[in-house]
Amino acid sequence: MYRFLLTPRWWGINLFVLLAIPFCVFMGSWQLSRFEARVEDHQSAKEQAASDEKGAARPLDALLPVDKETTGDQTRVSGRYGEQLLVPDRELDGRRGYYVLTLLHTDGGKALPVVRGWLPGAPDAAKAPAPPSGEVTVTGALQASENPGENGVSARSGLPKGQTAAISAASLVNLVPYDVYDAWVTLNKGDSGMQAVPVSAPPDTGLDLKAFQNLGYTGEWFVFAGFVVFMWFRLFRREVEFARDAEMGLNSADAAAAHEAESTPVR
Repeated sequence: MYRFLLTPRWWGINLFVLLAIPFCVFMGSWQLSRFEARVEDHQSAKEQAASDEKGAARPLDALLPVDKETTGDQTRVSGRYGEQLLVPDRELDGRRGYYVLTLLHTDGGKALPVVRGWLPGAPDAAKAPAPPSGEVTVTGALQASENPGENGVSARSGLPKGQTAAISAASLVNLVPYDVYDAWVTLNKGDSGMQAVPVSAPPDTGLDLKAFQNLGYTGEWFVFAGFVVFMWFRLFRREVEFARDAEMGLNSADAAAAHEAESTPVR
């Protein structure tokens, strides 16, 4: 009855199943490890942020370029405040508002974006406090440039003059006629009564949509493995039924005729 398992067709089916199941299990395990790694990075980032708040401020040039190790580190920079921009659609403590971003012109010739604080409501240049004049020294946490569309950063275009969706050199280069650092700083204490903006986690370390996508893919791969097993048993059972019918002298045409005869009402 089970001789059909030795046919070339079933050799191919069995080979496919033997290869597909380990592959699905491997991919599911790999996606799960990616999710677990993101959870560990998220926890490490929180611990690092707490440690960085107590660390001594270092010169900006010693922390560049910004990476996972230097994100959130304290830095102290001197210069003169210049142009001020508003960053809309920023949420803080469950409320919608905007960042007040001021460019700090340093002695190195570049400008450093400094988030002086957060205000609630719609962006309003008239309500945003003007920056201090003259030479200033700011202390805050170093942050990596943002990418539009990631980690809650708006990807809107066509914003009013004086606004930017993302805090990044790539975005600001189109708004100001001078070089900008590929980084930014959020002040430890909000300026002029504004609320301080908390430190953001380094890129690819938070429990964001990508992390939960990894978890979803994990489930999908294990479901695929179960589906392969289910289809194999289904095909196997059908072949066994056909083999049993053949041993009883029935073929598909006879079975169809018998079924039609049973279904036809007697007149």
